[in-house]
Amino acid sequence: MTTTTAPQVALTRVFNAPRALVYRAFTDPEQLASFWGPHGNKIDQVEMDIRPAGRISWHETFPADPEIWTNGWIDLTEVVDGEVLDGIMHITGHLPGNFQPFETRMRLEFHDEPEGQTRIEVSQWLPEHLAAPTINGWGEQFEKLGTTLGL
Repeated sequence: MTTTTAPQVALTRVFNAPRALVYRAFTDPEQLASFWGPHGNKIDQVEMDIRPAGRISWHETFPADPEIWTNGWIDLTEVVDGEVLDGIMHITGHLPGNFQPFETRMRLEFHDEPEGQTRIEVSQWLPEHLAAPTINGWGEQFEKLGTTLGL
């Protein structure tokens, strides 16, 4: 996988919550399970080892269609506590939308903003045909993250 080109997905979102709280949502298994993925999914079996060469892994099901399920994991390559999560995400299983298993480099950067807010910058390098569904998925995840953060 090459990441020398611009990412196919580059998103920015500001949350009205401190950076430590937003970062923790991505590094706490229970919180990640509450917002990760699209509406209507269920995340379980979340395991985390947050460090370079560590891993975040999960199992995802879709109760509306029990035949759809995924296993996902991120092999972390860079971790800066409270600031950066970067790694290669692998998605396998029986994916929604007849998509095939894939991998993507994903980088999350967390920045302080005025008045205690946090800006998240998401970058993903992935097959071009997955860009639009990934952007839509992040929109749903951000909405669910706001709920998780109590916003």
